[in-house]
Amino acid sequence: MRELQRTIEKPVSMSGMGLHTGTECTMTFKPAPENSGIKFVRVDLGGNPEIPALAEYVVDVSRGTTLGLGEAKVHTVEHVLAAVVGLQIDNLVIEMDGIEPPVGDGSAMPYVEKLIEAGLLTQDAPKDYLIIDETVIHHEEDRQVDIVALPLDGYRLTVMVDYQNPALGSQHSGLFDIEKEFVAEFAPARTFCFLSEVEQLAQQGLIKGGNLDNAVVIVDHEVNQNQLDSLSNKLGLKEKMELGESGFLNDKSLRFRNEPVRHKLLDMLGDLALIGVPIKAQILAARPGHKANVEFAKRIRKLYQQRKLVKKFQFVKKEGVVLDINALQRILPHRYPFLLIDKIVHLELDKKVIGVKSVTVNEPFFQGHFPNQPIMPGVLIIEAMAQTGGVMLLNSFLDPSSKLVVFMGINNAKFRRPVVPGDQLYIEAEMKNRKSRYFVFTARAYVNETLVAEAELTAGIMDKEENNKEE
Repeated sequence: MRELQRTIEKPVSMSGMGLHTGTECTMTFKPAPENSGIKFVRVDLGGNPEIPALAEYVVDVSRGTTLGLGEAKVHTVEHVLAAVVGLQIDNLVIEMDGIEPPVGDGSAMPYVEKLIEAGLLTQDAPKDYLIIDETVIHHEEDRQVDIVALPLDGYRLTVMVDYQNPALGSQHSGLFDIEKEFVAEFAPARTFCFLSEVEQLAQQGLIKGGNLDNAVVIVDHEVNQNQLDSLSNKLGLKEKMELGESGFLNDKSLRFRNEPVRHKLLDMLGDLALIGVPIKAQILAARPGHKANVEFAKRIRKLYQQRKLVKKFQFVKKEGVVLDINALQRILPHRYPFLLIDKIVHLELDKKVIGVKSVTVNEPFFQGHFPNQPIMPGVLIIEAMAQTGGVMLLNSFLDPSSKLVVFMGINNAKFRRPVVPGDQLYIEAEMKNRKSRYFVFTARAYVNETLVAEAELTAGIMDKEENNKEE
């Protein structure tokens, strides 16, 4: 896999009609500096708003992947992004004077050809690979979707589909060498859909730019010629729809025997571009779709953000430790004698965190609580829970050290047994609800797997400068 980042040498443009909106659009690919990523720019809107090609900006996955920021949107970005990732381009500006890219022939090849025409330029900065070193699983029971990422020193993508249709059947395909295989084996694969889907989309006023030259239509129910003629008129097609004998409308020949599943792989490649960085992993996917792809991309992106932020504070990697005491002092404002956690051993940003507090007889509070019978005050166990929970918000702000997490409420606090010198507290905090600068989380403290305390905490986040002004 390539070691250095890539962009293009010169701007290049293409024009055409969008698949779903049917609107005309000119799209221009432009070079971008190192570490700037992929961005869409709506040049037809005031202020030329930019939309980063990142999972958190996905606003719709109903018929393709739509990105949005404020009032600005870009529909059906997956084929464009597949071309960008397939050519291993890291930095690119994609200017558009419309809401949807030109559909071309329904594959990624038109974009690939334009990007190659622009020339591929190697930059000086190294690629920021996310290395998957543990299994990541996404499962959707209702759709029977499974996506798994496995450790691999490379990038492989294997997809299986089974739609229980004679024309499609069960198909699988794999991309094992993106450098050698993408352009010839996957970029030409066109989008496909079932006839019943075309009928539904036509009823909804969608696929206004669709035709039999940019999609393979699979016949999935009985239909007569009058019905096809009516559908053709509704879509405004110039070409007459015919049932044919192959199971595909107009007996369209496939570019590959398994072209549908290759296009599914192409879609997934584009959707996983929303992770924002290239990854090293083996991806196995059964019956994927845009919704599942994006959810998986969000999960992997969260893992990337977490590792990037942990690396910012944890200078020395330690086995079994996510953040040590030195890292915690870079994050939390608390100091002796009120820094009440020693390390973080598990972290899922905005979801769950586990902190450890080793309780020793040298704790200053034991002098008065209580003489000759030292017991850790319950209020300090609650404070340790709060400090642990605050670490979950590590990715919420560019500079966590400039923020303060302050108590707003404590509910259902229970203390099950005393905590004494020699105990080691394991504190688990899980996010329950969050709105803007306020959040609610549950926390439980254990000693040797025995629950010793629990509570539901409400907290708010404020700037340190705001806090100083109030004082």
